[in-house]
Amino acid sequence: MAKKPDPAAAPTSGMPDLSALSSHQIWLAGLGAMAQAQAQGSKAIETLVNDGLAFQRRSQEEARQRFEEATERLTSMAQGLGQQTAGRIDKLEQVFEERVARALHRLGMPTLQDIAELQARVADLEAQLGKAARPAAKPATKTAAKAVNRPATKASARKG
Repeated sequence: MAKKPDPAAAPTSGMPDLSALSSHQIWLAGLGAMAQAQAQGSKAIETLVNDGLAFQRRSQEEARQRFEEATERLTSMAQGLGQQTAGRIDKLEQVFEERVARALHRLGMPTLQDIAELQARVADLEAQLGKAARPAAKPATKTAAKAVNRPATKASARKG
């Protein structure tokens, strides 16, 4: 047969039996609970504010570090791209110069080296002419000396 549960032996649910207390005591207990909640609430708010400030500082520091890392990566990438671009531009410039030189060669235009060689040859020839002209500058005969020293006449001045 089934036994009836004994009210004295009933399991407690963690709640005190308030039936023996007076309504005034219940009211005071409620006010005490409210005061305790307010006191703990202000402490809890202070704790939450402090935790929030600490979290904000950590977050800002981490964001700053990530920003610096990203800046460094982007800077190195930009430098790499700049170097690659410079290399490609140099190569393009070289290809362009080679093509222009080939086109000018086909047209029969002299190169800088050809012009430099011609300038050197002209300088050598001028030097040889200078050496050959120096002995001829002295008159060999008296008649040649007179011709050189004689003032120009009006007829010779008109011709010259």
